[in-house]
Amino acid sequence: MQLFTLGLNHQTAPIAMRERVAFAAERLQLALAELARRSVREAAILSTCNRTELYCAAGEPREALDWLAGYHALNPTELKPYTYTLPQADAVRHAFRVASGLDSMVLGEPQILGQMKNAVRTAEAAGTLGTTLHKLFQRSFAVAKEVRSNTAIGANVVSMAAASVRLAERIFPAISQQKALFIGAGEMIELCATHFAARHPAVMTFANRTLERAEVLAQRYSAGAMPLRELPEHLHEYDIVISCTASSLPILGKGTMERAIRQRRHRPMFMVDLAVPRDIEPEVAELDDIFLYTIDDLVGLVREGLDARASAVEQAEAIIESQVGNFLHWMKNRDAVPLIRQLRESAEEARRHEVDRALKALARGEDPKAILEALSHGITNKLLHAPTRALHQGDEGDEHFRELVARLYHLRAHD
Repeated sequence: MQLFTLGLNHQTAPIAMRERVAFAAERLQLALAELARRSVREAAILSTCNRTELYCAAGEPREALDWLAGYHALNPTELKPYTYTLPQADAVRHAFRVASGLDSMVLGEPQILGQMKNAVRTAEAAGTLGTTLHKLFQRSFAVAKEVRSNTAIGANVVSMAAASVRLAERIFPAISQQKALFIGAGEMIELCATHFAARHPAVMTFANRTLERAEVLAQRYSAGAMPLRELPEHLHEYDIVISCTASSLPILGKGTMERAIRQRRHRPMFMVDLAVPRDIEPEVAELDDIFLYTIDDLVGLVREGLDARASAVEQAEAIIESQVGNFLHWMKNRDAVPLIRQLRESAEEARRHEVDRALKALARGEDPKAILEALSHGITNKLLHAPTRALHQGDEGDEHFRELVARLYHLRAHD
């Protein structure tokens, strides 16, 4: 199999499984190098909150599944029911749809395109982005641009950040009277902060492992900043908590939240965990007075804003389908490259041999006209020797081969 995609996403696996196979950004290069050594020649890994996907060329899906399961200390039989394997044409179509936002939890969301570009840069740095995958992703980005330029798929974008604000407004009468805490300092947190800032909360604070990064965001939103280690002593002060870090382990546990609720005298706290793996232990949702939502919980809410974009899907799919055909044509032509190279090398060897004979004849003072005649006949005979012999040796009924030769040389198959 030349090209395939192996993965799982929000449609095939619950968050509990997705977080078990998520890749930490700082480990991706090493993981790619290991994957390329063990099972494939080319590889790229797309790992987000909603999906983990291996894009591979010149390998076997079974080996890739075994590697993915082993890397995350899972049994392949445990992981397989949640995964999908897409061969060649389906893999190409899938890459185009993902880049265009058609396969996202929020239809048409733009963040996935940036995440795919990061995946490509990481594969490039790891040395696993070969010709096929490079072409696939570059074409994916071009298709995504065409889809966004020529359809309304990106109109009225509803993001997880916007959905979080809408959900908070269902719990609190006025966000302007609430204190909001943002844990993390990445793109999603910044997006959430932008949406909440538009509602002018009473207090906004950023908490991050690296205080300097939190301070950069705090300055931008006229907010406060604190290091992550100070969270337990200040958590009770906030009504709204949005968390999205790259931590591999939860940073807020049930015990910490129980203390915070007691200190709040059981005033409600709204929490959104947008991280995969999760930042907040699932058991926190069992506590009274805490309203905890994960990205999976937001699915129904974000779908409310999708009607304006749904009509553009058919048009976007048509664009993608035509581009899939173009890419497969490129792959088919590329498969013939080694044979074309051998054919040209063979012809070049024959040409050099005849030219050498002609030059020696000229050096002996032979008639130039005769030499040119011999040169042209020699090249013609060498180039036609193999197909002529094959035609003579063919079976009487070998019509297909005769028709193929006639097509190659633009001849009539029969007189």
